[in-house]
Amino acid sequence: MSERRAQAWAGVDAGKGHHWAAVVDETGATLWSKKIDNDESAILSALGEILDLADEVHWAVDISGTSSALLLALLAAHGQQAVYVPGRTVNRMSGAYRGEAKTDARDAYVIAETARHRSDFTTIDVPAQLAADLALLTAHRADLVADRVRMINRLRDVLTGVFPALERAFDYSSHKGALVLLTGYQTPAAIRRRGRSRLTAWLAKRGVRGADAVAATALEAAQAQQTALPGEDVAAQIVAGLAEQILTLDDRLKRIDKQISETFRTHPQAEIIESLPGMGPILGAEFIVAAGDLAAYADAGHLASAAGLVPVPRDSGRRTGNLHRPKRYSRRLRRVFYMSAQTSMMREGTNRDFYLKKRGEGCKHVQAVIALARRRASVLWALLRDGRIFTSVPPLTQAA
Repeated sequence: MSERRAQAWAGVDAGKGHHWAAVVDETGATLWSKKIDNDESAILSALGEILDLADEVHWAVDISGTSSALLLALLAAHGQQAVYVPGRTVNRMSGAYRGEAKTDARDAYVIAETARHRSDFTTIDVPAQLAADLALLTAHRADLVADRVRMINRLRDVLTGVFPALERAFDYSSHKGALVLLTGYQTPAAIRRRGRSRLTAWLAKRGVRGADAVAATALEAAQAQQTALPGEDVAAQIVAGLAEQILTLDDRLKRIDKQISETFRTHPQAEIIESLPGMGPILGAEFIVAAGDLAAYADAGHLASAAGLVPVPRDSGRRTGNLHRPKRYSRRLRRVFYMSAQTSMMREGTNRDFYLKKRGEGCKHVQAVIALARRRASVLWALLRDGRIFTSVPPLTQAA
């Protein structure tokens, strides 16, 4: 049996069907390197072998999502904690080692070596049940939204090929009545034959608000095109099917939004998070998922830095004072603060005043929104630290 080491570093190249783990010692020598099936018994067996190699094992993985969920949960259950080594870092570090071949075994070795040389990687926390539920729900919602965008783009493309006037007449991403119209009528001739009064009645029967206005707009588009284009009948069937799918998808989104809201509001700090203007339950849920353990942020600057809202210098030669967006940050967390800032500055109040102040200082729209997002990160961190909800009047002023 080989000598037991004081420390070892285990790098895991994670995958859906299997992982590859490599373990190195203080000198970088490989102690263990094997393929591990992504099932509980195989992971536990490998875990036992690796833990026997050293008194203390430092774990690192290149994926912190669903592919490594079982692995990370089993590590946590055995008192082991892993850090996340981004794929970009692994690719760059690969050039520092001999050979050009790319294999799972080599990637796992590079991950282990990178973790051995660096101690600044983010620790991966296995989420509690509530955070795990919100992570699944928000990820599923993001998939549905992406599907909806794809379907609408496809619908507009097909409709443009046979009835461009009707394609221009409505914003199909937000106009439910227009989608309902397309489930029954997709060609100029069909709309003209129906007529305004009967089309209005047809739409009203299906719960369309402003049915007369929708019918009038559709009829105006139909009058503008008297020519039937090739492929019109087949295109009409495709458009009708896409419209029905989008409406069904909208119903699914409503249900999942309700589920996310109900789940988010069981979080002990939900009321505080949602009290910040522009931060509704959906963005609040995404914040919980993206931020992780809020106790991990020592101050507001750490939270803002994690969201990529704190610029870093990129000096070179005589060029100094060049500040740029950092390369390592949570894009999801940045999106939460950016979207909430953009929503909040649309209404009168301190957020809009701050945005207009930055625009007056010469900032472009995106720069001003990012500056507002940075400010709001500090506000939210302070609210969570103090356990109080947001008010437009500062606490000291209120006490006075």
